[in-house]
Amino acid sequence: MASYNTSDFRKGLKVQIEGDPYIMVECNFVKPGKGQALYKCKLRNLLKSTILDRTYKSGDSLDVADIEEIDATFLYSQGTQYIFMDAQSYEQYELEKETIDDAWKYLKEGMACKMLLFNNNPIGMTPPNHVVLKITYTEPGVRGNTATNLTKPATVDTGAEFIVPNFVEMGELIRIDTRTGEYIERVKE
Repeated sequence: MASYNTSDFRKGLKVQIEGDPYIMVECNFVKPGKGQALYKCKLRNLLKSTILDRTYKSGDSLDVADIEEIDATFLYSQGTQYIFMDAQSYEQYELEKETIDDAWKYLKEGMACKMLLFNNNPIGMTPPNHVVLKITYTEPGVRGNTATNLTKPATVDTGAEFIVPNFVEMGELIRIDTRTGEYIERVKE
């Protein structure tokens, strides 16, 4: 099995420790006055989302995780299952709602996204950075209220609720940043 030496350690590296896939969230090089150089690393488990703090000596190595990122299409949800299809092989994958976390707020049928596979089994997905959603319900804005930073909650076609500016109306399309969950702009049809 391939492995990474300590000289290869960097943020974003995907490694395997005791059979589980981890991503290196942080890696700091420490050179004490005496002795060997040390690498203080924070690793996040990609299956359980737990954080692991480890210190490695110069010359240590970690196994490469068999992680692949593929292009996928969201097909539909059924109960707590979310069904995706590989864009190349047309193979279908199922993910539980807990695995998807808050990404369900942005998923619309037919939407392209990225899926993480560990040993050819799905372990996570990432929606596009920006999505366009239609507002299905929001309170009407108050006329004459022209304060610039007034906001209100709005429900979109995925069933999620976002905070939008007061001037946004029901039936309009809005662009949302999936990394922060924040309103960006209105979109013309």
